[in-house]
Amino acid sequence: MKLSILGSGTSHGIPVIGCRCPVCTSEDPRDKRMRSSLYIEGRAGERMVIDTGPEFRLQALRAGITRLDAVFLTHAHADHVHGLDDLRPLCWHTHEKPIPVYSNHQTIEELKERFSYAFRPTQQGGGKPRIAPQVIHEPLWIGALCFTPIPVKHGILDIVGWKIAETKQEEPGRVREALYLTDTSRVPYPSLTLIGSPHMLIIGGLRVRPHETHFSFEEALDLALQIHSQRMYLTHICHDHSHKDIEAYCRAFQAARGWKGSTMGPAYDGLELEV
Repeated sequence: MKLSILGSGTSHGIPVIGCRCPVCTSEDPRDKRMRSSLYIEGRAGERMVIDTGPEFRLQALRAGITRLDAVFLTHAHADHVHGLDDLRPLCWHTHEKPIPVYSNHQTIEELKERFSYAFRPTQQGGGKPRIAPQVIHEPLWIGALCFTPIPVKHGILDIVGWKIAETKQEEPGRVREALYLTDTSRVPYPSLTLIGSPHMLIIGGLRVRPHETHFSFEEALDLALQIHSQRMYLTHICHDHSHKDIEAYCRAFQAARGWKGSTMGPAYDGLELEV
């Protein structure tokens, strides 16, 4: 299973409009952060994306996405769904059926309201995305990949994290798992039992300073320790910290906690990971 970070930034995107801070004016390409999104490629050719933010068109072109089997959404905030209309070429040119879009009830209902034109009998042709929103509560298999919805909290909002599992071809009895949590401020105890100990964790960590609806770096890294993830990457990052600053923070955190033998650091746009 191959994971590609399409975007690693918070809702503003980095650089932030009108901002001249050191991160927004940085020449390090890893400090250029589009809105958070993840692209998944399975070994049997499965192609999925988690969240379609405002830059989805640019992200899809950069990643060379030519088709999608499904879209999984964490929640309906603008920075996670407002690129949904850019699914149109993938809907009309590569699918006989609408692309399924999966999330929890709250997200799907808001999606239908915000993109209501896509579900009304209006014009024919490529003027609207052909999508089939579906509420999901249980694990879903698409080819050799299994997607499990993980209920988490984003402030008072109920949102969804996604655990992705794949059986390795050369090791039929061995399952490899990745967990994608973004915009998370709390993981309820029942969800911890669903999470288990995934091999890779990609988790939203907004900044060092606390935030009422997002994990801070420390809170996100503490969760990685709690679930014993072997590889951990921060995403949904704001412009308070450069990529190099976050790398240094993670090294200091590992040293302070005596955590050895694991990978921990910031994600960045275009990062490709094998699970």
